[in-house]
Amino acid sequence: MISFPPGRAEGEHMDPQGKLRALVGAARRAVIFTGAGMSTDSGIPDFRSPSGLWTRMKPIPFDEFVRSEAVRRESWRRRFEGDDTLTRAAPNAGHYAVTALLTKGYARCVLTQNVDDLHRRAGVDPNALIELHGNSTYATCLSCGQRYELAALKATFEAMGAVPPCDACGGIVKSATISFGQAMPEGPMARAAEAIAGCDLCLVLGSSLQVYPAAAFPEEAARRGVPLVIINREATPLDGLAELVWHEGIAEALAVLDDLPTLELAL
Repeated sequence: MISFPPGRAEGEHMDPQGKLRALVGAARRAVIFTGAGMSTDSGIPDFRSPSGLWTRMKPIPFDEFVRSEAVRRESWRRRFEGDDTLTRAAPNAGHYAVTALLTKGYARCVLTQNVDDLHRRAGVDPNALIELHGNSTYATCLSCGQRYELAALKATFEAMGAVPPCDACGGIVKSATISFGQAMPEGPMARAAEAIAGCDLCLVLGSSLQVYPAAAFPEEAARRGVPLVIINREATPLDGLAELVWHEGIAEALAVLDDLPTLELAL
């Protein structure tokens, strides 16, 4: 494993820029795994840093959300309170660099822990995007799956102080994100397992790799002998399995790949 601090190489004949270019340039079926650090440059806080969301506010477990109307009201209050942050957020240079790796033919898909929808807005084909923890831009009924747009729910919440039950079946309506203790979505998990089984590189961007089962996917790739690259500001538990660890900003690191050519298979 080769580890580099921000902007500086370790070793006389090796630099992170060259190592990253070599690994990505040789890939044709890379899986890009992204976490909260992917979106901090878009103004969305991460979770685990001193100023992160979980540092300031304890997350609400799924069983408490289901059990208590008061907890559901608090959950929706938090969601709508953070609405301006999500509305203002736009894809950053890192998001567009990820999209470029797919369109140029080096990567096949993005596995993301993020729920902000910024990869899709940056141009990632929805068929190549696997949202492991859901999507915060809409809501669904936990019983029948009916979809609800947040603007209408917000207006109702502001008028009534609560989000009403599903008008189709009476079930509980929840933001389409995965909470602590909630079952992971079967479809995305199966797609992610298939992608990891067939990848030739796993590129981790902005993830602490501490949240399982999502973090098991990069770990599985590395244990199969697939090169693992981790670009993250802080150390992660999987650094020892990685071919390259670079403690650098995502946009700054991926900028060294800007001039990679489009592969013929992508044309």
